[in-house]
This record gives sequence, structure tokens and C-alpha cells, in this order.
Amino acid sequence: MRPDFASLALFIAIAETRSITKAAQASHLALAAASRRISQLEEQLGARLLYRTARGVELTPAGSALLAHARTLMEQVAHMRADLSDYVKGGKGVVRVQANTSALAQFVPEDLASFARAFPAVRVSLEERRSSEIVQSVLSGATDVGIVVEGAPVHGLQCFAYRGDRLVVVLPRRYPLRGKRVAFARLLDHDFVGLESDTALSRLLTEHALAEQKSLRLRVQVKSFDVVARMIQARLGIGVLPETAARPFARALGLRLVPLSDPWAERRMLLCVRDYQQLPAIARQLVDHLLPK
Repeated sequence: MRPDFASLALFIAIAETRSITKAAQASHLALAAASRRISQLEEQLGARLLYRTARGVELTPAGSALLAHARTLMEQVAHMRADLSDYVKGGKGVVRVQANTSALAQFVPEDLASFARAFPAVRVSLEERRSSEIVQSVLSGATDVGIVVEGAPVHGLQCFAYRGDRLVVVLPRRYPLRGKRVAFARLLDHDFVGLESDTALSRLLTEHALAEQKSLRLRVQVKSFDVVARMIQARLGIGVLPETAARPFARALGLRLVPLSDPWAERRMLLCVRDYQQLPAIARQLVDHLLPK
């Protein structure tokens, strides 16, 4: 037989009280039954766990090692029961979602808000990640649903078209660059403010700069869209951001948005899962809700 949760919980109580008698009382067990459980636990593990003394009990080295593992295991069991209790109470549950920065800044908040109104009993655990990290999380089963920018290596996943966005040049209001639309190649003699180099947007801009046989003149690199906008307001350079995400910053900071004329500036976002048919019902409901009707 393997150790059971009740015996491990009893062992933890004994370790904390240093008394089999007190732990038995707290566990609503007779003293003889508690002693028998500990003896069985020692037989199952093949190691002595307790020293019996006149003042109570002390942990052996094996007992100290077991205590650390038992506490970790019981914490995991508590988390498991908390998650599963949602289902027991009537069709509830948790859906794990990871999304990239562009999706979170533009579409995901409103989409999840409408899902929450339609399915108020379902909780969504949402994390922001890079597209490449999201793909690995979906493949490994660490998340149920991933939202990435097209171009991420999604081999092995089922992917559906989610949303599209358009990239725009973000400029200070009186910056000397004119036109209702502008080609990316015209920007490459200017200083840029950009995101960190491991983001999908940074890789995209670097790739197309190299296609023009130029390098991107990155003067500042930061972590978020709002900081990019503030650096542009301070005239440290120009930037390229998704239009929907940039529009609130443009109004607040007095910036100008000019659409890129390049075809690749129209991007698609993908909703990815490992296997739609194998998803829990509530995760399928979320996927169905997010996909364009």
C-alpha cells in the first residue's frame, strides 16, 4: 500500500505537536488507531519516522525529510480540492489563458468581460507572456488557451484566426515626417523607441529593417507600450505600435499616429489550443466565445 492523505496529515500534526496523543485528538482518532497508522506509514516507507521519548516524540532524519514532502503534497491537494470544488458546486471551473502584450492591450479585456457576463461561474486565470513562451505553455499543457501573433512557431497546435491589428508609426505632434501613410523604409534613418528585443513586434521590425539592408536605430528599449509612448513624447525617437493600443496614449500625450503602408503591417492574431476536442467543456466555451462569429 502507498501512504494515504489521512496518514500524512496525521504525521504532520504529530510533527507539529510533538505528541501522538494531541495529534490523535485533533484528528478525532483513538490513540491506538493513530499509533497504528504511523506504524503502517513506517512499514510502507521502509524507514523509522519518529523517536518515542518520555516527553513525546521527535522526528528522525527520515521523518524530517518526509515532513517537507508531506507539507508540499498536502498544499497541492488543498489547491486541487479548491479548483475541483468549482465543478462540484455546479458547472464551474477555471480556464487558463495566456496572451501576448498586443492582444492584452487591444482585445482581450473586453472579450473576457463579455465572457464573464455570459458565464459568471467560470474563472479565467490570465497571464501575459511572449508569443514563443505561450506556444510552449500550450504544448506542455501548462495553459489551456494561448493568443499569439501570427509568425510564432505554432507547429503541433490547433490555431484559429482571432483578431487582426494594424501597425502605425507613433510620432511627437510636430515631428517632421508628413503623409497620411508611410513606408517603413522611410523611417530607418530615424531614431527608434522600441520594446525589448525578444518580443514579436521587435523581431518583426528588425527583420524588415534587415530586408532593407539597414539596421534599426534603437535608442531606447523598454518593456511596455505605455512607456514607449512616454519616451516618444519626450522626443527620444519614434516608434511602431498596434493602432488600437496606441490610440489612448496618442490622445493623452499629444502624439500623432501614421499608418504604415507596408502589407506586413496588417497582422493576424491566432487563438491556439493543443486539441480543441480534448479541452474541458468550459475551455471550449471560452474558445467558441472568443472566435469571430
